[in-house]
Amino acid sequence: MTKPPPRSLITRLGIPPTLAWGYLGLLLFMIGDGVESGYLSPYLIDQGISASRVALLFTVYGVAAGLAAWLSGVLSELWGPRRVMWAGLAIWCAFQVLFLTAAVPLANYPLMMLAYGLRGLGYPLFAYGFLVWIAGVAPQARLGAAMGWFWFAFTGGLPTLGSLTAGGLIPHIGAYATLWAALALVAAGGLIALLLVRDDRGGRRPRTGGDGPLATLAGSVTILWRNPRVGAGAVVRTVNTASQFGFFVILPVHFTRTVGFTLTQWLHLLSAMFATNIVANLLCGMIGDRFGWRRTIAWFGGAGCTASTLLLFYVPQAAGANFPLALVVAAFYGATLAGYVPISALMPSLEPRHKGRALAALNLGAGASTFVGPAVVAAFAGPLGVEGVVWIFAGMYAAGTALTVFLKLPDEPGTDRGAAAATPAPSAAAPA
Repeated sequence: MTKPPPRSLITRLGIPPTLAWGYLGLLLFMIGDGVESGYLSPYLIDQGISASRVALLFTVYGVAAGLAAWLSGVLSELWGPRRVMWAGLAIWCAFQVLFLTAAVPLANYPLMMLAYGLRGLGYPLFAYGFLVWIAGVAPQARLGAAMGWFWFAFTGGLPTLGSLTAGGLIPHIGAYATLWAALALVAAGGLIALLLVRDDRGGRRPRTGGDGPLATLAGSVTILWRNPRVGAGAVVRTVNTASQFGFFVILPVHFTRTVGFTLTQWLHLLSAMFATNIVANLLCGMIGDRFGWRRTIAWFGGAGCTASTLLLFYVPQAAGANFPLALVVAAFYGATLAGYVPISALMPSLEPRHKGRALAALNLGAGASTFVGPAVVAAFAGPLGVEGVVWIFAGMYAAGTALTVFLKLPDEPGTDRGAAAATPAPSAAAPA
């Protein structure tokens, strides 16, 4: 009997081999997208834009990102992921050019709202289009690991290596020129992913039972209440990174002007925070495949983030500009954010007949977090201060932890299909 050929290292690591270049391209794209994350807020304030206007700008950006995140799943069912990723790359580059050539030099706030807000459509179409591609290619038993590598590349760029790149470039070429460097990185990453990945499943729309565009669009919304577990998962995903995007607005100013760190120290803290996160993304993807997707989300993600969010504020507040101590709590916060990684494998498994629609709901939650976080800051930072905002985020994590009880796979005990099934389906390989 002939032995099967040995699996490649990439396959053993859980990366679908036909998509390997896509992971590298995604990493470079998100590095470019993340360059601004640690300093754009104070940079715009220094240009004369008020803090409340900056928060509103980030909120509008987040609304656009939330819309695009949802559309990435819908459009991937209609066009195929590759076309969606091309659209995201083109939008990001075009509106970044408008932002840098006109809006910022003129300090024109309405033009900033237009250019930066519409640029928010770009990265979700590119990144989450690739997420749909992964879900259609990766085997079910290794889906958690494949998604862990996605989030490794995603958060490796935004904001980990992005912030580190900014910290290295700003002292030499200045904050404005660094934003142009971000454009070059995004373009390079996008072209690597789209020109070098040859998997043809990204170039055609998935089979959706013959549904037309309107039915597909409507189905991606009605799934939120037609399958309440998917709706609950979208809410949990919103909670996952809401604090992250809110902290991008409020913590750079708090850590540099109240706690006493320099901007470079803050950028290094941010890089360390998400360097830990990218390693934890891999671990939590693999842990989820073994320990259970839902249990990993609840304990590593929800309960962990409830604690780490509070520690991230109170430890530096009590210890002052103590960099080593701040580094520890920042790393802990970054690690707990990764506890939600298995939700990217869990969501399409909650609706196996319509994975694209389930991922549209997941992406809607991911995109919603980009404006929910800044919106919380815009609404409550004035009356409640930074401390009050931090407690709101901690409360959101606690509530999200309670919601995970509803994220049961179709064949689990306690669900209708699980009660009717004689034996568990193979797709429930990661029981919660």
